[in-house]
Amino acid sequence: MNKPQTQPATGPIRRHIAIEGMNCASCVGRVERALGKVAGVRSVSVNLATAGADIVADAGVEHGTIARAVEEAGYHIPSAAYELAIDGMSCASCVGRVERALLAVPGVAAAAVNLATGRAQVRGSAPVEDLIAAVAGAGYQARAYRGAAARDEAQDRREAEAQELKRDFLLALVLALPVFVLEMGSHLIPGMHELIHRTIGMQNSWYLQFALTTLVLGFPGRRFYRHGIPALLRMAPDMHSLVAVGTLAAYAYSLVATFAPALLPPGTVHVYYEAASVIVALILLGRMLEARAKGRTSEAIQRLVRLQSRTARVRGSGEVAIGDVIAGDIIEIRPGERIPVDGEVIEGESFVDEAMITGEPIPVAKTIGSALVGGTVNQQGALAFRATAVGGDTVLSQIIAMVEAAQGSKLPIQAVVDRITLWFVPAVMAAAALTFAGWLAFGPPHALGLALVNAVAVLIIACPCAMGLATPTAIMVGTGRAAEMGVLFRRGEALQMLREAKVIGLDKTGTLTLGHPALTDLHLAEGFERGSVLDAIAAVEERSEHPIARAIVEAAQAEGRSPGAAGDFAAIPGMGARGVVDGHDVAVGADRYMESMGLNLAGFAQTAARLGAEGKTPLYAAIDGALAAVLAVSDPVKPGTPEAIAAFHALGLKVAMITGDNRATAHAIAARLGIDEVVAQVMPEGKVEAVRRLQEQYGRLAYVGDGINDAPALAQADVGMAVGTGTDIAIEAADVVLMSGHLGAVGDGIALSRATMGVIGQNLFWAFAYNVALIPVAAGVLYPVLLSPVFAAGAMAMSSVFVLGNSLRLRQFRATGGAR
Repeated sequence: MNKPQTQPATGPIRRHIAIEGMNCASCVGRVERALGKVAGVRSVSVNLATAGADIVADAGVEHGTIARAVEEAGYHIPSAAYELAIDGMSCASCVGRVERALLAVPGVAAAAVNLATGRAQVRGSAPVEDLIAAVAGAGYQARAYRGAAARDEAQDRREAEAQELKRDFLLALVLALPVFVLEMGSHLIPGMHELIHRTIGMQNSWYLQFALTTLVLGFPGRRFYRHGIPALLRMAPDMHSLVAVGTLAAYAYSLVATFAPALLPPGTVHVYYEAASVIVALILLGRMLEARAKGRTSEAIQRLVRLQSRTARVRGSGEVAIGDVIAGDIIEIRPGERIPVDGEVIEGESFVDEAMITGEPIPVAKTIGSALVGGTVNQQGALAFRATAVGGDTVLSQIIAMVEAAQGSKLPIQAVVDRITLWFVPAVMAAAALTFAGWLAFGPPHALGLALVNAVAVLIIACPCAMGLATPTAIMVGTGRAAEMGVLFRRGEALQMLREAKVIGLDKTGTLTLGHPALTDLHLAEGFERGSVLDAIAAVEERSEHPIARAIVEAAQAEGRSPGAAGDFAAIPGMGARGVVDGHDVAVGADRYMESMGLNLAGFAQTAARLGAEGKTPLYAAIDGALAAVLAVSDPVKPGTPEAIAAFHALGLKVAMITGDNRATAHAIAARLGIDEVVAQVMPEGKVEAVRRLQEQYGRLAYVGDGINDAPALAQADVGMAVGTGTDIAIEAADVVLMSGHLGAVGDGIALSRATMGVIGQNLFWAFAYNVALIPVAAGVLYPVLLSPVFAAGAMAMSSVFVLGNSLRLRQFRATGGAR
């Protein structure tokens, strides 16, 4: 049943708005006075603790008026991001109208509507109620889209719609088939024409066709008139309007020919019931196939959702619903069971299959202290773990949210398509009117029937649906397939940017290497003793979170040392660290750090050069202002990295290493891996400058990193790609997250982005070429060859199905980025 449109409220309504910038009771008073002066506001209550205001105002008071009053008082209404589920959209023209309605709401900064997902992403300070009302005013229905419950509801609605379309198509087929046989059979088969004349007579045949066609239009075809006619009356026609006008025109003409033939000019008394009924049946067939294909475009999300457990076995409580699990609960897992939430192992040992999250096929060993990810599968052993993240905070929930956000985003190319499709339907209706008038004015004698048939064919063959689905369906399938391969696009736009990348910038530690360095060498200056130097260095590095620092601490512990505590600790990004240990000033770090302290490194120059040539990272230690030692750590290259670099070259990409490490070390590793360019010994801001230089030299750049010091470079790059095993700061700064940590996933992402953009190009070419080529044919430019409205309906129905089928090919994409 069609939902009634939301009617605007007429009496006073209560609103709540968030307000930023208030810090005392005086602020509360200023805001209350400012809002109290707004015409139509009846009462105001501002709360400093909640940083918000409750307002009772007349329905006619606009949000923009309230926002201006707050701004003029010196405060600010913060922007928020909303997601709405939109019902009733049928084509690209609908998308444009909903977007315009949302952007017209005061306080809305940006709005993007996606036909394939049926959702809108809105950013601004307007309340969600105003957004829903604006969508209702445009002729559609909207509701807030919130997480898992909304996802389940949307899935149920899609399945119900598919069933309804199937039922309506079968009913239309049963009713339209006799109409088609009676009318077209008598034209195509002479014997049938005679048979109809001898049995029921032609007039009775028309009466029967009238009855059957009326049933087709009134029942299975009702959706086109229920949506299309109101849209037409609002001067906002859509795909439904084209079908409604076309079929009703053929039906009305046939009614006159059947019941009042004297009103028509001689030689023009014909019926077109078969056109009206078969058009409805064929378009319902296309919509049914389209609904099925749309369901398949979201299969990647559905597979991720199915990884979420419904229950968990909590120690002391037994089996509980997953929504009742809280952080800190102890959860028990048996062999073969799915891990319900994120956590840390406290008992047992096992192997866990994480392929569904990272794309890695090899199970990962888990012992006490190991992290577990919800949705993965325990293999042999029994485990007990402490829940660390539940609900929307789990890795799996964040992955689902990330993929949904990417699938709902728009590529820059879509803006051009939207501008065209917004006016496409009115232009088609104008073309149909011109076709009708042209045939009447310049056609052969008795051309009224030809004018009608060709005008209807123009209306029916135009397909704005294919235009609207060309980009979003490919994005949905492409980003979903990427997620299955362990490549998460946080923004759909990154798909287009990554396809255009000419150079790959790579961090070294944790990206090219394992990120688990080990201390390999310690050479002392004269007068220093190994144990005391190692103790002092380890005491300082114990306060640092850098992987190299951990390597030094682990080496000291392996030798049975017990480093003391370092006071007055300071970490110098890109340089090193310092502290006070047992009253001695201790500094450890790169050569540039020592040089900044005025130390002469000449005595260790040959040793450092040799260590660097071996691919090790030389560091220096100074105690009380004197150079004490040169030490080296080695970080093994990740398995599969050489193959991944070769895959980048095969894709035609330049490869650059950008690292804060020693030049000799960086060049040694680059030579071993076949990396084209090396930028070494740079601080975080130096990485940003290196990215800029490479962008100027080569064009678009994708940067891959995993650490805090990579965040600025990730933000500067055209596409930032963070290794999922890296820091949260790096991941937040990135456009793409590589869940597995394998560099081969970068090549997979680039190859998939190229494949996806290729499919988008094919879809758009088909959608526009189809309309440009066939609308003139439908208008009759090839006369005496004419295109029947029935064939026009079939072509229109299959156009969207072609676009969807082409997008679904991306599900078969195979990883090509290098060895795993």
